[in-house]
Amino acid sequence: MKALPKNVFKYFLQLFICCLALLHVSVHATEKINNLRVWLAPENTRLVFDLSGEVKHKIFTLNNPDRVVLDIEGVTLNVDLNKVDLGDSPVKKLRAGRGLPLRIVLDVSEPLKPVSFSLAPSGNYGHRLVVDLGRTGEKKAEKTKPLAVKKDLPAPAVPVVPSANVTAVKSLPGKKLRDIVIALDAGHGGEDPGAIGASGLREKVVVLAIAKELEKLIDAEPGFISRMIRRNDYYVSLRGRTAIARKKNADLFISIHADAFKNKKARGASVWVLSNRGASSEVGRWLAQKENSSDLIGGVGNLSLGGKDKVLKGVLLDMSMTASRKDSREVAKKIHKNIDKFAKMHKPSVERAGFLVLKSPDIPSILIETGFISNPQEERALKTTAYRQKMARAIFKGIKEHFINKPPAFTEIYRQKHGDGLTKRVQYQVVSGDSLSRIAHRYGVKLASLKALNKMKNDRIRIGQKLQIPTS
Repeated sequence: MKALPKNVFKYFLQLFICCLALLHVSVHATEKINNLRVWLAPENTRLVFDLSGEVKHKIFTLNNPDRVVLDIEGVTLNVDLNKVDLGDSPVKKLRAGRGLPLRIVLDVSEPLKPVSFSLAPSGNYGHRLVVDLGRTGEKKAEKTKPLAVKKDLPAPAVPVVPSANVTAVKSLPGKKLRDIVIALDAGHGGEDPGAIGASGLREKVVVLAIAKELEKLIDAEPGFISRMIRRNDYYVSLRGRTAIARKKNADLFISIHADAFKNKKARGASVWVLSNRGASSEVGRWLAQKENSSDLIGGVGNLSLGGKDKVLKGVLLDMSMTASRKDSREVAKKIHKNIDKFAKMHKPSVERAGFLVLKSPDIPSILIETGFISNPQEERALKTTAYRQKMARAIFKGIKEHFINKPPAFTEIYRQKHGDGLTKRVQYQVVSGDSLSRIAHRYGVKLASLKALNKMKNDRIRIGQKLQIPTS
């Protein structure tokens, strides 16, 4: 038999390999990528792939030029990557290969630190693959107000009986004092739309609008400054929200929501504080369970809600918790009273539930339900700018009233109320058995504030060392 010419043999060999590849795809590509969403946050960009089922994947980076490479096993791509809106993200272009595993290449404008994880079906979402691209460059500077001083000055302290190794030191007259910091947490965001009304109104949009109205009021008031937990449409984990508030040395944490209930007749605004023993009503139990599971919708990977976070671990043992919860109740009552003047309230008093975002041991924290989107009448109100502004004014009035009456030490509002002469510091001399965290707990101050005041880079202390501790 005559041998085939080389070029003919080569053609049939290539055809055979292509057939094998197609057979391989048909046998092993059992799942599909049906959609891709991109969310841009200040410190990272999130890509969310909607999948038809569970898949395995690998992710790595390449440089010169900078790229992020994602290999996904057993999937075909049903998305036109050229039509994905990348906005102002550091991702310049998306490319996909033709073989298996499916390779998606992200051409990026800067070095990024990728983190990826899979999410099981939750709520209205099916299987998802999440890729978080963390920025590695310097963070943007925070906004400031005229005459404001560093935000790491100490928060108000729990009254302490001085011991033998404590000396009181008066503050310097005329010292510039800090603003009172209010952390504003607009619930949900990004992957997590929150509750959705009959007309399609999404909770995440409503509460961000109210938070921005409140931000304007706070920043316009001398002696106060706001810190937004999220400024745009992206998700922040529940523990991440309280961590941001702590990092910004907040004096008060306000979480704003507009939830829904299984009964569409449920209506009314409400103000909530933390309850460790259980919710004060059926609605409270239902809402807390729903809000506490939002990490599964928003997407935080394999994070367990069971208490791995150091900040929340042993929260009931933290010595500052009692004072924090007392302040939470006080400001909550004032806000509840103000909202009651123009809106129907769900209950005649402040309610209690086990919301995870309220479990910060050292920051007074409240949660405000501005109304029920599931109620047609309240959904219409929540759509209007007028109602959102009324809600913001009512919340701000309660905040201002509380802090004018009970200002934190070393703030301008405190000086206006008490004068410079009443502001003082305590000087503490370290003894055997002390640790920096124990000293902070003993005096009811933040560990970060204690370190900042004493210009400490770590937690090491020595016997006989003198520490400046704020008190009032």
